[in-house]
Amino acid sequence: MSLAEKIAWLRKRNLLSQEELSERLGVSRQAVSKWEAAESVPDIENLVRLSALFGVSVDFMVKDGCGTAEIGSENNTFAERNFSTLETEMMSGTTFFDSAETREFLCRAKRATYAGKGSEVQPCRKNSHDLFYSEDLGADFGTLEYYDTYLGGKNFTGEEALWKDGIPFWAMNYCGRVLDESFSGDFLKSALYAVKPELPFRGPEFFRDGDKTYICNVCGSFDWFSGSEAIFHGARKVYECVFHGGIVR
Repeated sequence: MSLAEKIAWLRKRNLLSQEELSERLGVSRQAVSKWEAAESVPDIENLVRLSALFGVSVDFMVKDGCGTAEIGSENNTFAERNFSTLETEMMSGTTFFDSAETREFLCRAKRATYAGKGSEVQPCRKNSHDLFYSEDLGADFGTLEYYDTYLGGKNFTGEEALWKDGIPFWAMNYCGRVLDESFSGDFLKSALYAVKPELPFRGPEFFRDGDKTYICNVCGSFDWFSGSEAIFHGARKVYECVFHGGIVR
């Protein structure tokens, strides 16, 4: 695959339009369009940004004819699969992993559980808080299940995970803490409720209500990512959380 083909494939795979990718990188939509049409190439700074955003190496981006995704790290066996094979499997439904259906289900699950003040289910561990959501998406996509289990309150840690037909295929671990008594749990839930499929991990990149501001930063893609979120009351940080995760195999 050429550099132009890789940029276009990775952008579409992460459900981003050319305009959305340009906004993430701080360049014009025309620049992205020219990259994908092989009319120009990104400079080294934008190559680094692209590799970080999509969770691949710069070396992979610039190697002509390379057909192997290097997502995450050299030890990630999922990352060693051929691009065209993975894309074909995703489109045929034989491998669900990262798809519009997965991301949309994950957003619905989040809104139906913690973010939407959903009821907890029987905990799987002592003193844990567990939430569950599932949907039957029919013969093409099977049954998807979402679990969120966490420990603690003011200082907390937990995990969200997805199953397809009883098999786990994606998970995210998170750990956070409240820094100030002016923190509002309801505001955090409102921010998390605003989650979108293009960034389905926690909340949106930016969310504000009055003098409260939520900010979320993510590096990587659905397959392998890390990020952080914070809430500010005015100029004072009152909450912070870090998270990371990816495909489970």
